[in-house]
Amino acid sequence: MAFVAPTAEELGLSLDLQEINGDRADFLIGKAINLCQSIVKPLPDDADAVVLSVAGRAYINPTQVSYETIGPMSVQRPSGSGGLYLTKADKGALKSLAGRGGAFTVDPTPATADPSPTWPLDEVYGVGKEFEEGWGYP
Repeated sequence: MAFVAPTAEELGLSLDLQEINGDRADFLIGKAINLCQSIVKPLPDDADAVVLSVAGRAYINPTQVSYETIGPMSVQRPSGSGGLYLTKADKGALKSLAGRGGAFTVDPTPATADPSPTWPLDEVYGVGKEFEEGWGYP
């Protein structure tokens, strides 16, 4: 199965919005996909969650406002909580979904390896033969 881009309706559901600007949502989803593809290409099947997260941040806070006061109401958002960007967690999730970024083992032994000795046997010395003086053999 290949990656299927999320729709504007899915972005609205993830943000819990009753109404959503479809053109703007589609534009941001397309840009979020391009941004995600800068990390992993092709995108894995389940990358839609990361795409929705990236597009959702940009949809909710396009101007990256960190502090806003309207009348008696004040809102302070974390710095960098708007605009279109990938967080470290987003990048890690994309790599993990693509099967990259984890620990792995490399076995350098060839599949045709034989456990028998590969060195040449000594015709003069060895088991049942004479040994040189000084090697601890009588």
